Amino acid sequence: MNEAQALLQRAISLREVQDLGGALDAILLAAKAAPADPNVALGLAQISFEAGLDAAELYADAARLQPLRVDLQRSRASALAAEGRQGEAEALLEAVLAQNPAWIDGHRTLCGLRATAGDADFARSFSSAIEREPANFGLRMAWFHILATARKWDVARKVLADAEAALGERQASLLGKLFIASESGHSADDPALFDTVEQVQDVGLDLARVRHFLRTNQVERARDVCLRHVGTPAMRAFWSYLSLSLRLLHDPRADWLDAGMRDVRSFDLTFSQTELAALADTLRRLHTMREPWHEQSVRGGTQTERPLLLRLDPVIASVRTKIEAAVTHYIAELPPADPQHPLLAAPRGRFLFAGSWSVRLRPGGFHAMHTHPMGWISSALYVTVPEGQALGPPPAGHLQFGSPPPELGLPLAPYGAIAPMPGRLALFPSTMWHGTVPFSDGERMTIAFDVIPAMPPKA
Repeated sequence: MNEAQALLQRAISLREVQDLGGALDAILLAAKAAPADPNVALGLAQISFEAGLDAAELYADAARLQPLRVDLQRSRASALAAEGRQGEAEALLEAVLAQNPAWIDGHRTLCGLRATAGDADFARSFSSAIEREPANFGLRMAWFHILATARKWDVARKVLADAEAALGERQASLLGKLFIASESGHSADDPALFDTVEQVQDVGLDLARVRHFLRTNQVERARDVCLRHVGTPAMRAFWSYLSLSLRLLHDPRADWLDAGMRDVRSFDLTFSQTELAALADTLRRLHTMREPWHEQSVRGGTQTERPLLLRLDPVIASVRTKIEAAVTHYIAELPPADPQHPLLAAPRGRFLFAGSWSVRLRPGGFHAMHTHPMGWISSALYVTVPEGQALGPPPAGHLQFGSPPPELGLPLAPYGAIAPMPGRLALFPSTMWHGTVPFSDGERMTIAFDVIPAMPPKA
C-alpha cells in the first residue's frame, strides 16, 4: 500500500467514526500525494460535502476521473444546490438526463431540488423521459411513487392509468392503485380492499395493509401483519404500528413496548443567550430551501440538508459536545437490557449520528405525527421558540408523544408532551410516535438527530 492509499484508508476510518476534521486532514494529504487518483478525488468531495464545505467543484473533478459514473453528477448537483447554485444544479441534471432518460436516481434528485425550491411542477422531467422510453415500466412507476409521496393523488392516478393503457396491468401498478385507494380516502372504508393481493409478500405492501387495517378497525389483522416481521430488519418500520395495534386491543405488551413516557426525557442544556443567538444565526444561514421535502414530517417550514452535527463549524461543534453528553446520560439511565425490545436490546457503548438536521417552522407550522424507523434514539433541541401570545395557549408548540397519525382515525390519546424552551433537548425512542402542535406566530427552530449504536470494529 502506497502513501496515498494509506492516507485514503485513514480518512475512511476517521469518517466512519464521524471525525470529519481528522478525515479531511488525511484526505487532503492523500490528494496532494495522488491528485489523479479517482478514489481519493471522490473521498475528498464526499468528506468536504459532509463537513459543510463547498464540494461542487471537487465532485466535478471526481467525475472527470470517472466519467461513466453518473451518480457523481447527482452528488455534484446536490452540492451545487447546497451552495446556492440551484439553477446550475437543475441544468446539470437536465443535461445528464437528456443522455440517460431512464436514470431514476437522477429524476428523484431533480424532483427533490425542484420541490424544495417551491416548484409546483417538480416532477416534469419524467414526462419527457417517458416520451423517449414509453415501454419502461419501472420509470413510470418511479414517477408514480414521487407523485404519491407528494400526495398528488389525481396526477398519480393518471400516471398509473397511462402505464396500464400502454403496457397492461402489472403487480406493481395494481399495488399502486390499492395504495392510492386507501391513502387518498377514496376506498379507505373498504375492509376487503387488500384481500385480492393476500398472497403477495412485500414489505411496502405490508405497511399499506397495516395502515388500511387500522383505518377499517381490523386491528387483529394489523397486529398479525406486524408480528410476522419480528426478528427481521424490516421490523423497525412496524414497531410503531404494532404499538397502535396493541394499545387498541388493550394488550399488556403495549406497555412493554412503549412504557408511556418512561423513556421520554428532557434535558435543559447549558447555553448562554449569546451562544443561543449565535447558534440561531448559524442555522438560519443554512435554511436555504423554500419548502420541505415531501417525504418529511415538516408542515409549514423548511429542513436543512447535509448532516448538520458533522459540519466543521465551531458553533455546531460546541452544540454537538453538549448533545453527546446528554445522549450519554440518557443511555446510561435506560432500563435493563431486553433482547426483544427495539430500544433496550441495543448495545450501550459508543454511538453515532444516523442523521442530523435543523427544522425552521413558520407561523402555524408543525410536524405531522411520525417515527424514525432507521434510528434508535431520536430528538429535538429547541433553539428558538415564540414567546407568549406568539406561541399561543398550551399545548401550542408542544412536542406530543404517542398520538397516532390523525388520518388513521384511531381513538388513542397522547401519552404526554414536552413544552418547548430554548436550550431544551428532548430524547426519546425512535419507534415512538411524535409530532408537534401548531403555534400562532414567530419562529420555531430546532436541531434534530437520530442516534444509532456504533458497531464494534471488524477484526
